[in-house]
Parts: sequence; structure tokens; C-alpha cells
Amino acid sequence: MGTPVQIKSGGREEGKLCGQKTSKNPKSAVVEEFQVPYNKLQVIFTSDFSNEERFTGFAAYYVAVDVNECTDFADSPCSHFCNNYIGGYFCSCPPEYFLHEDKKNCGVNCSGDVFTTLIGEVASPNYPNPYPENSRCDYQILLEEGFQVVVTMRREDFDVEPADSGGHCPDSLIFVAGNQQFGPYCGNGFPGPLTIETKSNALNIIFQTDETEQKKGWKFRYHGDPIPCPKEVTANSFWEPEKAKYVFKDVVKITCLDGFEVVQGTVGSTSFYSTCQSNGKWSNSKLRCQPVDCGSPEPIPHGKVEDPEHTLFGSVTRYSCEQPYYYMETDGSEEYRCAGNGSWVNELLGAELPKCVPVCGIPSEPFKGMQRIFGGIITKIESFPWQVFFQNPRAGGALIDEQWVLTAAHVVEGNREPVMYVGSSSVVTSHLANGQMLTAERVFIHPGWEEQDASERKNFDNDIALVRLKDPVKMGPTVSPICLPGTSSDYDPSVGDLGLISGWGRTNTKDHVVKLRGAKLPVAPSDKCQEIKGTNPRIGTSSFVFTDNMICAGGRGVDSCNGDSGGAFAMQVPNEETPKFYVAGLVSWGPQCGTYGIYTRVKNYIDWIRETMQQNSAPSVD
Repeated sequence: MGTPVQIKSGGREEGKLCGQKTSKNPKSAVVEEFQVPYNKLQVIFTSDFSNEERFTGFAAYYVAVDVNECTDFADSPCSHFCNNYIGGYFCSCPPEYFLHEDKKNCGVNCSGDVFTTLIGEVASPNYPNPYPENSRCDYQILLEEGFQVVVTMRREDFDVEPADSGGHCPDSLIFVAGNQQFGPYCGNGFPGPLTIETKSNALNIIFQTDETEQKKGWKFRYHGDPIPCPKEVTANSFWEPEKAKYVFKDVVKITCLDGFEVVQGTVGSTSFYSTCQSNGKWSNSKLRCQPVDCGSPEPIPHGKVEDPEHTLFGSVTRYSCEQPYYYMETDGSEEYRCAGNGSWVNELLGAELPKCVPVCGIPSEPFKGMQRIFGGIITKIESFPWQVFFQNPRAGGALIDEQWVLTAAHVVEGNREPVMYVGSSSVVTSHLANGQMLTAERVFIHPGWEEQDASERKNFDNDIALVRLKDPVKMGPTVSPICLPGTSSDYDPSVGDLGLISGWGRTNTKDHVVKLRGAKLPVAPSDKCQEIKGTNPRIGTSSFVFTDNMICAGGRGVDSCNGDSGGAFAMQVPNEETPKFYVAGLVSWGPQCGTYGIYTRVKNYIDWIRETMQQNSAPSVD
């Protein structure tokens, strides 16, 4: 045996050659051949020190033989096409495929498609032919904001490699919408819901396959469904239009019920608009219909108003007047309710405020004297609270309203700016300060009054005038108006009916007095006044004018006189249980003081009085 030669290839020992002598005849040498199926061959020659003879060693020859990697191995290194060349190989792919980075596996470039139409269809590559293996397809459906993607799949349009025994899908279809994932799906026949509402306008579609068992794949249809907005129940309101379902871009008008309003900042309105937005929420969703607030009820002159518990819609308040000197002009006008338009409203007057008007014709202290005014009894202003004192010329008048004084025409024909006082029994200057001074704004003399020289006047027909005051008079125990007469026959005085007169005029001992005097006197027949002659024997009563516009009253020494002109001849209102007085006449003239006097019959002028007052009343202040 000789020294062995060890041969190794690819880490595997192929055999050993040793101990054979070569023939002396070179032509008879032993030749051995073997192939090493590797591209690397290692030859190891070892020797020891026991060589008995001198050996010549060995010689071998090798040649490189090309290996076909595509066929010489059990498994092809390429997923599709393997191409051999001397010293190596390369992989290639069918059309529409691409080679992955590993240079061995092929896949389909099926990503990047974006579908933006509201209706469309998406299918796997090659559908209904087998889909490509070892691929990942990424698609996206991207619709306008406000629309959700709705997927509709038929079971028979789905055929994907089924799940393995562990439930894992080797090939799978997945839908991703926002933070939601639907799938993975695999198998024959779609296993998921046939309609998928994604609640999103963007849907990602992911289809992944492995290297084995390709099926026909899938297809589905999709459409854009407008994002719905919930029908919210907005308290105290109703929606227009009324729908079972509201979707993106729908606009509704939300109208508050009566008595409710929407307040934006400081502005209130009865309705607002809301739009269904792309996120499925309504615009203006924070607006609410809240009760109308009428605010604090306005005060009224000579009255007061209750403080309501609250000032919101439906609350109630009541007005009242300062009694006993004022009363509510309209019965039933006390109660006001907060209405839907934000105003306090009364059933009769609406939003108009009630008016407290002076109580007329009721003195706080009834007059009981019987003496004549011509030198008659001293009385209190409380018994004649309507009495007005004209300072210059000295005369009287009757307060008939808080801004109107009734007097005789001859009192104001020469003085259109008279100074007047009310509320004082004494007309001493220092005492007048305790009353109220009245300032005339305008004087209205009856158009039938004939102006002439006072010393020659014989005609006192239409001796009546009105004075409009600049400021209203404050009523109280010493100041209140006398009532005007009605138009019925009940207000026609009969002979013998008693009336009241008052004033600061002449008496039988003095030209005038400073303390108020009053008296009762009866209505007399007209001819009694015509029979009396004046103190001047040259002037007979026949020269004076007597008309139906005059009332004759007096007799037995009871009479008015100079300085009393314009004062009221007060008579009791008929059919009244409580004594209440109206101005039946105004002191006009008389042939002789202490006998009979002539009074202007006020009833005959009631239309003129009311028309003048109405046309010249101060405009209401809003």
C-alpha cells in the first residue's frame, strides 16, 4: 500500500487512491474518471516517511463541465421561467409580471389604481381567469367628502384559495376604511356580508396571494351613498322639509314654536337653517330654541306693575292704578302675558299699555253748606278738587282732564297765556306754593264766540273755551277732574235741581276773597234770568242775548259773581249710587250779583270739547 490521495468536493469525501504501482508499460496505465456535481473540488495528497522506494507521485487532469441549474435540480430556482447559461442562470417573468428583488419570484404590478367615480366595479387581475400568484394588489376608492363607499358583492363572484386547517387565508381580500377593517376573506363564495357600508369616503382594497393554487379571483360593485345625518329632536321646534332620512348637503329650516326664539349674540330670531355636513353632523347644532324673554314690563304713569316670577314666555303680570285718584281706562286691561313675539300682551289692548286716568267728579270731602257763594260759606279745596284759580284776570275754571282746563271764553279771550293754580284752598301767594301751578300751552276758544269790548258785551252765547296744559296735573286728595256730561237727556238739568258752585269771586262785602267759598243753588227757569235788571237802570235785560246754550240758576240770594267766571256749575251724575259730579255749566254772566246767574250749558258743546281734545292731544311716546 502506498500513500493515499484523498479527494473532496463540496465538503463531501469522494474517495481515496493509494498503493498501486503503475505498469512499466505506460500504455497499460490505469485511468479512472468520475464527475463531481459541484463547482469546487479539493484534492489532498499526504505522504509519510516509510517510502521504501522512490515513487514518482501522480498526475490527474480535470475539465469544467457546465451545470444546468434549471433542470439538474429537483426544484426550479425560478417561480416562472428559468434561463440557463454557461456558468449560471437567470429568472424571467411573463408579460405584465415583474421580477421581485430576490430575482427569482415574479409578481403582478396591480397597485396604485384610484377609483373616484360615484359608481364603479373593481376586480382581481385577470378575472375571471386565475389571478397571479405571489402578488399584492393595492387599490383605493376615493369619493367626494360627504359620501360613504358602499360595497356590493355576489357570492358567486368570489373564488379565492381557501383557508388552511388553522383558519389562515393563504390568499386574501381585505377592505380598510379609516380605523375599520373588513376581512380577510377567502374561499369559494364570499363569506362576508353582501353589502358593506364603510361609513367613509375612502376605501383601501388589499389583495395578497402566495405561490400556490391560483383561483379565478373576485369582482364587486361599489357606489357612493351620501353620508346620513341623524334627525335630531330639537326641543320646541319643527323641521322643514320633513323627511324620513336626511343625507349630505340636505338643508333644513328649523322654526321655533310660538313663544321660543334662537338667540345669536344679542339678536333673536324665530328660525335658523342647518346643513347636513360631510362628517354626518349638522351645522349650527349648538343653536337651540329657548323661551322668549319679554324683559321687565314697562311702568305706566300713575300706576304700578307687579314683579313677575320670571319674564319668559307665558309669565303673567298685572298693572294697577294709584287709587282712589286713578282708575284703569279699560276694564279687563290689568293682566298682561308674555307673548311669543316678546311683548307683554293684554287680551283687549294687545301690546298697548294700559292707561290710568283720573277719577272724575268725586271729592274727597263732600260739600255740605247751603249758603250762597255771594258772601257764602268758606270751604275746602277737597270739596271742589276740580276748581282752577286763574290769577289774572281773577277767574275760575274746571279741571276736566290731567292736561285740560274748561273755562269761559271771556276769561281767556284777552289772555292766551293765563297763570293757573290747583290744589290750594287759599289763593294767598305764599299758600299757592302748596298747590300746583299750571302753564298753558294753547288756548282754544269756541269758534261761535264773538269777541267784543267787555264793557259793551251783551252776547255771551258760546261762552266756552279749553286750555291745553304743557304738563299733566298730578291727582290727589286736593286735585281731581270733574266729569263731562253725557249726551243723553238725563244730563238736561230740570228746574229745581241743585248744583254746586265755588270760587274766589266777589261777595256782598268784598270785591274778592282769598279763601275758597262754595254754595248750592237750584236750576231756575230761563225767564227768571231775563226778568232781572242790572244795577245800571239804563241797561235792561232785554238788551242781552239769551239762547238754549245757557242755564239759569240761583235765586233767593244764592249766586255767583265777578271773579267766579269760568268755574263749574257741578251737578250730580244721574243714576250713580256714590255722589259723583259732572260739569253741567260754566259761570258766564249775570244781570246782577246775588240774584240769578247765567251758566254756559256744557252738554251742548260736548262734541266740540271731545274733538278738540282728541285732535290736540300729545302724541304717544314710543
